[in-house]
Amino acid sequence: MNFSSSKVASDTMPAVRQVSDDLLQSADNAVNSTRHYANDALDKAENKVRELRGNVDPVVDMLATKAQKLARQSMDMAAEAKDRAQQSLSRAAGATTRYVSEQPLRSVLIAAAVGASVALLVAAARKRSNTRY
Repeated sequence: MNFSSSKVASDTMPAVRQVSDDLLQSADNAVNSTRHYANDALDKAENKVRELRGNVDPVVDMLATKAQKLARQSMDMAAEAKDRAQQSLSRAAGATTRYVSEQPLRSVLIAAAVGASVALLVAAARKRSNTRY
């Protein structure tokens, strides 16, 4: 019995080795195939990222250009508004200076009336705030 079981074991060993080698080869083929598919998928993803980046860069450039143009327009409008305000203030100051030089007594009386009005408003506001608290 011992002899026959060793004979069976020695006869089946090449077959087991062959099956083992076949399994190993199949696993190696599966790994290589998986590696190939993974590399293809990564290459496709890389190409898509490059394509998207190529599409995004012009859009970003266009938005940056529009933002710069809008900022420039805003600065120009602010400068124009400042110039108009300065001109208006200069005209008002000139008119006031002329009026004061032409009508000094009337100007003093107007200034006193405005000062008295402001003082009354401040006093009323203080009185109102003191009664609240």
